[in-house]
Amino acid sequence: MKISFTLANSLSLSRLIIAPVIACNILSDWWLTASFFLLLAILSDLLDGPIARKKGQETSSGGLLDHSCDALLVAVLLFVLNQTHGIPVLLPLLVLGSFLQYVLDSKALSGHNLRTSFLGRSNGIAYYVLVSICIFSEAVGIDLPDKFFIICAWILIASTLVSMSERLWTLLSKIRI
Repeated sequence: MKISFTLANSLSLSRLIIAPVIACNILSDWWLTASFFLLLAILSDLLDGPIARKKGQETSSGGLLDHSCDALLVAVLLFVLNQTHGIPVLLPLLVLGSFLQYVLDSKALSGHNLRTSFLGRSNGIAYYVLVSICIFSEAVGIDLPDKFFIICAWILIASTLVSMSERLWTLLSKIRI
């Protein structure tokens, strides 16, 4: 699998650089700076796909890179938010596990396009939303109880497990046919 260094792929890769920067800012209690870098990460995620499509540079490897960078970004931030907001460590572990399942099930490493599901896409967005609420609420001084974040995390844990189970069930059904 070959990844070209296009603008879109560079935007995706920027999230790998931004993730530890945000994590360090969170651990240093610099929420405003963390918010700024999170906004940059979100902007890069919103722009990489449309730029690749507009320039005719959309590839399965670019899609895999985009989703990989998303999964690693949110997993790193959820691990760090375990320290600050009590996010259960199970959630970032499931983010990584479900992403690995997604890649293997789609056969993306052999050049196939990623096969998404409604629940999987929704979970991916919800991971970003949870991370954003944690970071932005701290930056603007809104004091939400940790219990709120923990409940949201457990809902995401449950929906991720359902998504992974559906994907496994679909795979096993195909094997039996």
